[in-house]
Amino acid sequence: MNHDSAARLIARLLAQRYLPREDAEVRRLLVDSSFCDEVEQRLSACGLRLLAQPFAAHVSIALLREAESTVFEQNDTWQATNIGLPKDAVALLVILWALIILPKRERQLSSEAAQQEAQSELFETVKLTPMAHEASRGIAVNVLLEDYGKLLGSRVRIQQFALPQLSRLGFIELRNKVIHEGPLLDLAFDYAEMAPRILQGALSDLLKQRGVLANVNTAVEAD
Repeated sequence: MNHDSAARLIARLLAQRYLPREDAEVRRLLVDSSFCDEVEQRLSACGLRLLAQPFAAHVSIALLREAESTVFEQNDTWQATNIGLPKDAVALLVILWALIILPKRERQLSSEAAQQEAQSELFETVKLTPMAHEASRGIAVNVLLEDYGKLLGSRVRIQQFALPQLSRLGFIELRNKVIHEGPLLDLAFDYAEMAPRILQGALSDLLKQRGVLANVNTAVEAD
């Protein structure tokens, strides 16, 4: 086991749920295609897949699409999550993802486009997407409650139950009454799939009113 790097990395991901890109084995995963293929093949054999989005600062694992029905389909109903989140907490997670990740991704894509003109071919082959570590902007709890509290039901429930639950699960971090991105927020949804749904869906008008989506459409088109 100690000499089986792929098994060791998978075991750590299962136990710890996520690992930072600075981790030595994760760095190898991102630059060594044969090692990455081996990890993905072993995960796939167990109904799992690797989550390693280019602009995310952490990597994690999730269910394969083909395995989702086995886990989520229970008694003729489809479970929203396998981690015990009630519907209002899931809705809050979507809103926080839209408020924090969408604008951050727009900045990351804009910065990457500007950097590409100056990057050498050698540098591009070894870089580990440094923009993954660009700091996202926090959201004051009182601003969130003021803008979205009525949509999500009880402000008390959001503040005392939903936000602490999302924090415990690693989606957000609460510091000095400000909501910051947690290790798993950027990995919570598939950006290419989720961003268009938000930008073209019912949530779009509300976010535009708050000035969140001013430039994000351009980022989605470039992704």
